[in-house]
Amino acid sequence: MTAPHAPLAPLSQRRRWRRARRRAAAAAQLAAVRTQLRVLEKVAPAAADRRALDLWCTLPPGARLRDLRPAGGEVHRVPVPRGGTAAAEVWGEGPTVYLMHGWGGWRGQLGAFVQPLVEAGHRVIALDAPGHGDSDPGFLGAGRGTVMEFIEALEATVERFGPPAGVVAHSMGCTVVGQVLAAGTRTDRLVLVAPNHEFSEIVAQFAGHLRLGDRTRDHLRAALEEITGRPLEAFDLEPLGAQGRLAGGVPPTLVVHDRDDAETPYRVATGLVAAFADARLVTTEGLGHHRVLAAPVTVEAAVGHLTGRAVPAVSRRGG
Repeated sequence: MTAPHAPLAPLSQRRRWRRARRRAAAAAQLAAVRTQLRVLEKVAPAAADRRALDLWCTLPPGARLRDLRPAGGEVHRVPVPRGGTAAAEVWGEGPTVYLMHGWGGWRGQLGAFVQPLVEAGHRVIALDAPGHGDSDPGFLGAGRGTVMEFIEALEATVERFGPPAGVVAHSMGCTVVGQVLAAGTRTDRLVLVAPNHEFSEIVAQFAGHLRLGDRTRDHLRAALEEITGRPLEAFDLEPLGAQGRLAGGVPPTLVVHDRDDAETPYRVATGLVAAFADARLVTTEGLGHHRVLAAPVTVEAAVGHLTGRAVPAVSRRGG
């Protein structure tokens, strides 16, 4: 006689168990990395430097997140300067709007903007940076990336398909777009969703998370500046707008940010709106860093801004 199976725990409880296991595994992995770096800093500082830089360039796990794209896009392969190709997906006809994801993201995350923009008479082009989504690995290999590859891929895509009438960017994609606009590309309108904070602060947070010593932290910063060919402060969005360093001046800009964003501080949004000559802020609550991209309030505000309809600078609770 077969023994009866134990009843399954409720689905919600099983999900909590899985989350708890993932958190425990991540904590154990972080502890191991911290120990490794602490030892290397004592016995092999150059190896600690290399390890810290490698970790900085490593993409987060589960990089392919939600896919909100409609069907029917045509995927093109765009050659990028450091070798390989980037995936660019195209929908519709008309003035071009580019969609630029952030670090560890991919073009599918911004798919909710596609259909409304196409219906409004735009051609929409969503890009995967090297090492992300369906693009080829970057020059550092699979699972690695750099901000310069983002910038070069967007520049190559704009050269292929023509200048933007508008751009929608998320997280680090906002910094990428700022660099491309500062280098000479012009756009009529700009939408920044959950823009990232200053790179100097991000490096400090990264060093604190790994408990890097001062020497390793300073070497990491110097290595990043050598790789990018510019000081970290040159990537900051707020001065680019405040000092008028974007090609053709600062375009009318919409900033959307959630008060509960745990990855990029809400103060970045208020700072940008204060610094940019023509900027409006839409604030959401309870959506965090990623779900804000799919929220109707975000899509409606972005499409309204890009098509020239008025967007009030108000606070709205996301659904």
